[in-house]
Amino acid sequence: MKDNVTSILLAGVGGQGIILASDIMTEVFLEGGVDVKKSEIHGMAQRGGSVTSHVRFGRKVFSPIIKQGDADILLAFERLEGLRWINHMRPDGVVILNDHTINPPAVNLGEMNYPENIEGIIGQCFQNLHIVPGTGLATEAGDVRAANVVLLGTLSRLFDIGGDLWMDVILRRLPEKVHPVNRAAFALGRKHLTM
Repeated sequence: MKDNVTSILLAGVGGQGIILASDIMTEVFLEGGVDVKKSEIHGMAQRGGSVTSHVRFGRKVFSPIIKQGDADILLAFERLEGLRWINHMRPDGVVILNDHTINPPAVNLGEMNYPENIEGIIGQCFQNLHIVPGTGLATEAGDVRAANVVLLGTLSRLFDIGGDLWMDVILRRLPEKVHPVNRAAFALGRKHLTM
């Protein structure tokens, strides 16, 4: 952590709940008593394009933008997006990678191949790689759309902020009818990463 500021880069594909996850994260850190700044880039989200969000928190944060090579944590909702954004990471950074593939349009059109061995490539660069079957765990919890909450559960283990605060913020942000699924999704994500 540089200058007592932690920088988290969320990356994925439109429709994966990245913006909601960054909103939840921002609220958790604010309620945890630190300064937080957030920025997001939607790209061509409605067409399966890349979506990123920068979340920075600490004693005093002056900018929401994470400089290339300065991210402490990469929370990747999709494998290729994880690979695409590793150049934003510090060498000693932590990568949480959802073991999920969404083919870009160029792959679906046969114009390119989806890269092989993404986990191996990222693992060669970062010792702190955690591969999470987020989509599978969300399905186990009752709804594949809760993969973002599974990943938040995994991420939450990296901080001293208790799981109860995370869960309170998640439940405030989501309709009551999906609370049981998201409670289960968050718990499964937290269990997946042991500290």
